[in-house]
Amino acid sequence: MEEYSVLMSVYEKENPVFFRDSIESMRKQSLPFSDFVLVCDGPLGKELEEIVQWAESCLGERFQCIRLPENRGLGKALAEGITHCRHDIVARMDSDDLSRPERCRLQMEAMERGGYDIVGCALEEFRETPGDTGHVRLSPEHQEEIRVYAGKRNPFNHPCVMYRKSAVLKAGNYVDFPGFEDYCLWIRMLQKGAKAYNLQQVLLDMRSGEGMYDRRGGISYIKSVLRFQKYLKCEGIIGTGTFLKNCAVRTIVGIIPGNLRKEFYRIFLRKKQ
Repeated sequence: MEEYSVLMSVYEKENPVFFRDSIESMRKQSLPFSDFVLVCDGPLGKELEEIVQWAESCLGERFQCIRLPENRGLGKALAEGITHCRHDIVARMDSDDLSRPERCRLQMEAMERGGYDIVGCALEEFRETPGDTGHVRLSPEHQEEIRVYAGKRNPFNHPCVMYRKSAVLKAGNYVDFPGFEDYCLWIRMLQKGAKAYNLQQVLLDMRSGEGMYDRRGGISYIKSVLRFQKYLKCEGIIGTGTFLKNCAVRTIVGIIPGNLRKEFYRIFLRKKQ
């Protein structure tokens, strides 16, 4: 199998314990990585810096720490980080989630078997310990399903994708599109002919505290949503009818209280295991 890089970004508000656990989950992969690129998105506090030093001591020459002088946001951090990845195949990982041991091996096998440029998978949300909610986030499996679904919702779970660096750069890399950095990238990759697939197995456990749903509301978030829907329409991904429907639904979801928003996602957008 090909060698692969891991790409992760961290910033000052992350939980040090979660950060370490996330790195540990990648260290325990049945198919080991040979390159780990960590982007420090602005200055970190003492506790996070201790985890960075721990990672450096554990991973040695496999570890690269890229430091940005100030917080620039996820899109810009990943855009910088991917240019430092030593291998064409890159596994994305967030700094507070947990990859299951077989994640990268199964994604790599699928990528090599099908000649894919991007391979995603399903994830399961948890609050305190993996499995405590049973809420699974599935994505469409095959290319045409993915293309159609992209006009409705994000077709990949960003924290657990594996992709080819060359295909990402061909599409223009990540751009500064707050809240939609990954979604915008997938659209451009598909437009450039990227071959895509989603494994239907759950291969990552994602933390889903109350803050996750709070961040998906408010005037600022709604403005970003409407801006992205306009982008989809201008790119010909969606028509006027879908544009109006998407804007209406997302505006309503964005203005309702956080507890109701959480229930909306749970009932309509998650599968119960």
